[in-house]
Amino acid sequence: MKQVITRRKLLKTIALVGVCPSITIGSMKAFASLPKLDPENAQAKALQYIHQSAIAEKNCGNCRLYTGDASQDWGPCAIFPGKDVATAGWCKAWVAK
Repeated sequence: MKQVITRRKLLKTIALVGVCPSITIGSMKAFASLPKLDPENAQAKALQYIHQSAIAEKNCGNCRLYTGDASQDWGPCAIFPGKDVATAGWCKAWVAK
């Protein structure tokens, strides 16, 4: 019996092959650490970012914009894409979770 490749099956296969590398690369990025944000960075200065918050209840770890794990020392923030911020840090963009 001859196997027939339908257009639908071909398109599903192409779509799957295109998605798999994206998933793999995306998961690799999740485990890669980003460079740490320098407080002297222009955007960090504009938002008065510091590595250690003066107020214990207001820090990056409990900010809505912090997308990292609060149990880690450093993690990503939506305000500073491509950089890790200190979980104990703070900036003017802080918003309570």
